[in-house]
Amino acid sequence: MASPQLLREVDSVDTQLDVHMEEHASDLSNGFQSSSPSGNDEGSQSQPKQSTLPNGLRKSSRKHQDYIKISVPEPKKRLPLEWWKTGIAFVYALFNLVLTTVMITVVHERVPAKETSPPLPDKFFDYVGRVEWAFSISEINGMILVGLWCCQWLFLRYKSIAARRFFFIMGTLYLYRCMTIYVTTLPVPGMHMKCAPKLHGDSQAKLQRILRMISGGGLSITGSHILCGDFLYSGHTVMLTLTYLFIKEYSPSRFWWYHLLCWLLSAVGVVCILVGHEHYTVDVVIAYYITTRLFWWYHTMANIQTLRSSPQNYLSRSWWNPVFRFFEKNVQTKVPCSFSWPINWPPSCFKSSCKNYSMVQSARRQ
Repeated sequence: MASPQLLREVDSVDTQLDVHMEEHASDLSNGFQSSSPSGNDEGSQSQPKQSTLPNGLRKSSRKHQDYIKISVPEPKKRLPLEWWKTGIAFVYALFNLVLTTVMITVVHERVPAKETSPPLPDKFFDYVGRVEWAFSISEINGMILVGLWCCQWLFLRYKSIAARRFFFIMGTLYLYRCMTIYVTTLPVPGMHMKCAPKLHGDSQAKLQRILRMISGGGLSITGSHILCGDFLYSGHTVMLTLTYLFIKEYSPSRFWWYHLLCWLLSAVGVVCILVGHEHYTVDVVIAYYITTRLFWWYHTMANIQTLRSSPQNYLSRSWWNPVFRFFEKNVQTKVPCSFSWPINWPPSCFKSSCKNYSMVQSARRQ
């Protein structure tokens, strides 16, 4: 145990150090250092203070008398961008789009000839005759909606999160489409359809068809949609519906006129698919149902944090829930509908360096 005399000496040194620091701080607040007035009484009182402080303590107190270091932990971002995850979602969507093109080429060889297998009965076709230019209107509306969504996406503040969700949902929808068109091959919905001749095992010609469809986006107006068999379900309906849902979700609610315009483009496009007799009614209905449900399920789980860990959440039993948790793990709140310029100038690195320089200059002046 330490002796009482040694403890009293340590307490005396601590007390004298505190007094010295307080006097020096008060001198700095007045803008100058106060000199001790001449006098035998005051001189005799200040002399023991300086003499009793060890040299190491006096130097340390002079060195660190201007500031006190306080460690403040950096706040965790609730909406990190994580562009690398967006890149993974983009590769996933691109892979499924290419897979769909390959599957259409394979299914085209199994489509029965329209002379032997006429179109199936469809109630919409019974009441509405075919309009030749209607399907072109559908594709034009689809391209307009995709263009509007791309322009809107460029000005989103959290564009990486929105793009990640768009790519994942679109890729999943086309993955489902690969399955449905492969397991069930429907005959052509109309006698007007012209299908390319079958190749019967010519792999090189099939590869050329795949590249042609990819380069033309699978659109009839570009001349790349020459294959048949991809009826159940409609890919055009998927894109018309999905782009409208994303446009509405990531734009302010007060833009009702913008939402109405996009809804009209989407609805007219879907109706024109049927008016053009390019898809059966069941193709369009199933495409709309799957697209809207997948979009709403995903965003419900993304926006309501309690659902992610709730044992009563049956949506978490879907096969894509592990992928969802990977993409949305660090998104701690609902993505706000906020916008920013696509390119910031000056760059953020210059802004931070100027800010730090100004802080140093102000500290020097003080």
